[in-house]
Amino acid sequence: MKIVRQAGVPLWLLREYLEELGGVANGEQEVTGSGWVASLEKAPPYKLGSLVVGRVQWTLEGEEAVLEKLLPRLEMKLLRGGG
Repeated sequence: MKIVRQAGVPLWLLREYLEELGGVANGEQEVTGSGWVASLEKAPPYKLGSLVVGRVQWTLEGEEAVLEKLLPRLEMKLLRGGG
């Protein structure tokens, strides 16, 4: 199974989240866990007026059953509230 998405967080923070979920960083742009591999790539920043938000495109590959458990936990970490 392969999932490709973008997140409005810095690359280093997404890597840290994946490590908290059991992964081990293999350099700056790859994190490997039991039954999954995540590839991280900086995406062009999102600009809204003077506000600039960094983004990361990430690809998560692995066993379907493993990703079904991992993805909701990662998505909770990636939630951002307005304010």
